[in-house]
Amino acid sequence: MSFFGNKRLIIVLVGLVLLISVVGYTSRERVNLTWPEMFFKDTFSVVQGLFYRPAQAVSGFFKEIDDAYKVYEENKALKAGLDQYAQMSAELHDLKAENERLRKLVGAQDSLKSYKLRFAEVVARNPDTWNNVITIDQGLKQGIKKDMAVITSKGMVGRVQSVANFSATVELLTSYERRDHISADIQAKQIVNGVEVYQNISGVVEEYDSQERMLVMRKIPWGQKIEAKQLVISSGLGGVVPRNLPIGYIVRVEPDDYGLTQTAYIQPSADFSQLNEVMVVERNFSISANGEVIPQQPTNGTSTPGANDKATPPASGGGQ
Repeated sequence: MSFFGNKRLIIVLVGLVLLISVVGYTSRERVNLTWPEMFFKDTFSVVQGLFYRPAQAVSGFFKEIDDAYKVYEENKALKAGLDQYAQMSAELHDLKAENERLRKLVGAQDSLKSYKLRFAEVVARNPDTWNNVITIDQGLKQGIKKDMAVITSKGMVGRVQSVANFSATVELLTSYERRDHISADIQAKQIVNGVEVYQNISGVVEEYDSQERMLVMRKIPWGQKIEAKQLVISSGLGGVVPRNLPIGYIVRVEPDDYGLTQTAYIQPSADFSQLNEVMVVERNFSISANGEVIPQQPTNGTSTPGANDKATPPASGGGQ
């Protein structure tokens, strides 16, 4: 038994010596590989190539899918950012425009601080009656009354046609259905003895010429010198529209059909294409049933011009 035990030990030792010898021999630097090494390397490279290429293809496929998904998510985020930027730009532009309009309204309020002004927003404008009427968000509950003048920061746009509790309909100066006339003055400049003198020349704004896109002022006395760009304002003589509200500027003057008076074409001061916020002007006097002028008392300490001036009742022609 000892012989067989020693024999196994000798075999193990011889095997270890051979293994160490082979390892030492193969680990040294050599010019050529042995044929077993070449066989195992070639076999391993073939097997590795068979598995490596499909694995790389599958890995590349899933990587491309992942990259495409990342690009999709990035584009989605960029589009959302662009949409948000466009929305914010539109809101900013709208706020700037509103701020500019409100600044102009405040400036108009300062220039007309003698009158009581009521701010209103245009809430409806029918395309079928675009040049005729607008609807504002102020009514009887806010003190709006029929025939009150309506203006913007640039000039007069119309008058209140009808009033509900919380809204009102405003008839525009550009309405072809308008029947009421507006008594107006042309602020003409003349030279008298070498001195510039301003003279008001009276007339009546009767209609709107849709082809010319200008207001038509008639009944201007013959012989009065009128020039282009002279300001036209309300005279307040009709008893409805207050005095000194800007209406427009003279473009040209022509004699009437009979050569007795003159007719002036006026470019409106207000921009009727952009009516967003308006102001309703409370007149400074009212007309009694028998045609007597009744001055109104100032409200909340606000002074009204012309309260002590003599005003003329409305003419039979319906002038305002």
